[in-house]
Amino acid sequence: MPKAILGSTAFFFAAPCVVAGVLPWWLSGWAAPRFWPGFVIVAAGAFVVLRAFVRFVREGRGTPAPVAPTEELVVGGDYRFVRNPMYVGVVAAIFGQAVVFLDWWVFGYGVLAWGVMASFVRWYEEPVLRARYGQQYEEYCRAVPAWIPSVLRR
Repeated sequence: MPKAILGSTAFFFAAPCVVAGVLPWWLSGWAAPRFWPGFVIVAAGAFVVLRAFVRFVREGRGTPAPVAPTEELVVGGDYRFVRNPMYVGVVAAIFGQAVVFLDWWVFGYGVLAWGVMASFVRWYEEPVLRARYGQQYEEYCRAVPAWIPSVLRR
């Protein structure tokens, strides 16, 4: 498990922190926050991402990084409500920063980031997970929505 913790920590700082932290701030021109309530959305997104990373280590015994995948399919925690909570959290954090900075460029980046992530999921992650976990993943896909959490769909 220490290897999974170390790998997940490194991936966390290399991917979500850059995509949902550094790049939106850079796009805003390193602006000072203008609308502080947006930090609630940023914090909620970051919280979901952190919980997903912990879940990958504990339940999956691996990392979210494609080069060091989990040993088990991760279906607990927030993964009970949406198949891609990590990406949903990252996009929420980006949109939250669009609100914080009141910046349309950051909002557009959020839309673009979601499109890239959705494409990555559709054309890479889903086929890999189907090949790796077979029927278990198929059942999971039937039971849990990909992008809109089931708690919001009721």
